[in-house]
Amino acid sequence: MIVKSVTDREARAWDAYVKSSGSGSFYHRYSWRSFFEDAMDKESHYLAAFANDGSIVGVLPLVRLKSLLFGDFLISVPFFNYGGSISNGPEVRKELFKEAAELGAAIGVDHIESRELSPFPEWPGRTDKVAMILELPDSEDELSKSLGSKRRSQIRRPLREDPRTRKGGSELIGEFYAVFSRNMRDLGTPVYSKKMFRDLVDRFSENCEIIVIDIGGVPAAAAFLIHANNMTEIPWASTVRKFNPVSINMLLYWEALRSAIAAGSKRFDFGRSTVDTGTYRFKKQWGAKPTQFHWHYWLGSSDELPGLNPHSGKYDIAIKVWRHLPLSITRVIGPSIVKHLP
Repeated sequence: MIVKSVTDREARAWDAYVKSSGSGSFYHRYSWRSFFEDAMDKESHYLAAFANDGSIVGVLPLVRLKSLLFGDFLISVPFFNYGGSISNGPEVRKELFKEAAELGAAIGVDHIESRELSPFPEWPGRTDKVAMILELPDSEDELSKSLGSKRRSQIRRPLREDPRTRKGGSELIGEFYAVFSRNMRDLGTPVYSKKMFRDLVDRFSENCEIIVIDIGGVPAAAAFLIHANNMTEIPWASTVRKFNPVSINMLLYWEALRSAIAAGSKRFDFGRSTVDTGTYRFKKQWGAKPTQFHWHYWLGSSDELPGLNPHSGKYDIAIKVWRHLPLSITRVIGPSIVKHLP
């Protein structure tokens, strides 16, 4: 077996393996490499294990995030929850991680993070995050019945405000971004650029869907969906705070679930959460169940797991300042910060 970094020449073989493996995610597709490199300006190292006959038997995509603020590390993959190793067995996986460690040492990164769905005992890891996933029925009626009367009442509450729901693609990016960037500012979190979302839709138009809900002619809630591999994800969703009292978020997620069923998805991924937090309980009320994440680390010369946790207290002052910045300023400087966060 040989493990090495691949180039675009192996793109077709890479994708063929990901598709045939049965465990590959949407983010394992080789086309994401150009997104990370071109749209996000990141260095990447895509590792593949080759059998003696030249066939691929394992892959591990790695993307480098490097900044003075947050450090220098490789991650598989950043910005999303999936993209760790795929292999034909534990020995192949072990060789992939061995090559990754050698690469990390050679280029001098502080650590490597691989976002896995199963344990890898050779590297230390953390299990504080879970994915909240709902198994979807075949129809909206079945889903509605499964939610119970209380949830259905919460979904109906915003209908008194005569909302208008729009679903589409690139034509809704402006409205989506207006809601999303405002909410991120209010939370004290740097926001991605509008260009990044446009780039995503341009590259993966068949997989991306945007939902915008207007109240009184004004965007009140918005979500960005990704449909792929029989699953719908909602990596970004936001509401305008003044509309929260009418439960606009409940209508937004109901519309997202409707879109997932219409797209033929069998599962709906509400995104990652920490167990027993507010977001965890919000997702659980829809019937979502936790799937454990195993994030494993090569630590180089360190013996401490890295942690960029906004709730640790380390960033409290920065968060408070950010919340009071003009929205126009956060939209300009936020993208240059957040692209270095995993």
